[in-house]
Amino acid sequence: MNMKHFLKHHFDFHTDQIRLLTEETDQPDLIPTKKNIEKALSWLVEDCQSGDSLVFFYSGHGLRQPDFDNDEIDGFDETICPVDFEKEGMIVDNYINDTIVRPLKAGVTLHAIVDACHSGTVLDLVHVYNRHRGQWGDNSPPSGVDKGTSGGLAICISACEDDQLASDTSAFGSKMNGAMTFLLTDVVKSHLGITYGNLLDKIYKRIEEVNRQGCINKSRFLRKLCKTTITQKPLLSSSEEFDVYKKQFRL
Repeated sequence: MNMKHFLKHHFDFHTDQIRLLTEETDQPDLIPTKKNIEKALSWLVEDCQSGDSLVFFYSGHGLRQPDFDNDEIDGFDETICPVDFEKEGMIVDNYINDTIVRPLKAGVTLHAIVDACHSGTVLDLVHVYNRHRGQWGDNSPPSGVDKGTSGGLAICISACEDDQLASDTSAFGSKMNGAMTFLLTDVVKSHLGITYGNLLDKIYKRIEEVNRQGCINKSRFLRKLCKTTITQKPLLSSSEEFDVYKKQFRL
């Protein structure tokens, strides 16, 4: 709900351009089952044309499973978990890449914001930004399979690296929010036109402040979060390299 509001009021998306899947609905087609998520992913890229801006936002559970296709450097596929995943199975990064990355035509931009555990390379994008080194790293599949687009641009901001867990909290009110979702939207609202590099820096700084300063004289949000240390490291990946301190974040 918060992301829908963010898209509408800060990036001028219209209600009829947004498909929201949630457990808090009585419409069967909008419950985030595996079938419905897969249909929504296909809908997102359907008939995409140059100039289109697409956004895939996921906040929920993420897991890993062994990779048997030699597509992963670390030997694990990343997954997202529909509400019926115990019966129908998880949605694997290979499927996500095939469905919403490969079809992107020239001039089409996709942003994925994935607030889940083990979400670092959940789109299988071949360039991963190393913030510590200030440079892009190669995430190309050892198998040599093509994980690129059809000319478009895919960018993903994930809550954490592939081997990490992501934090969530109810400190923002009565509803649960992923920490990364809250921090990303909060920073962008305060710094319209911010670059990707500065956005990452500010998110990292907020997390470090929580861990370093503890709970003394903090807001309700920070007091609740600092009950446990936040160890997640948000990750930026892309289908192509770009200057993170020059390119502005815009959905």
